[in-house]
Amino acid sequence: MADKKTVTVTQIGSPIGRRNDQRQTLVGLGLNKMHRTRTLEDTPSVRGMINKIQHLVRVEDDA
Repeated sequence: MADKKTVTVTQIGSPIGRRNDQRQTLVGLGLNKMHRTRTLEDTPSVRGMINKIQHLVRVEDDA
């Protein structure tokens, strides 16, 4: 099969004082501690989650 595109997401902001849905979005992406990094499949649902908490994460596009 062809290579699936991935995206690397690193948490750079704290969920303290944020709305609960933003905290749950971080957990859904596998991020629940500062500076934790996850490599995820680049799908529309993942992009939507990243867009929702873009102020708390840094995104790097992978090949």
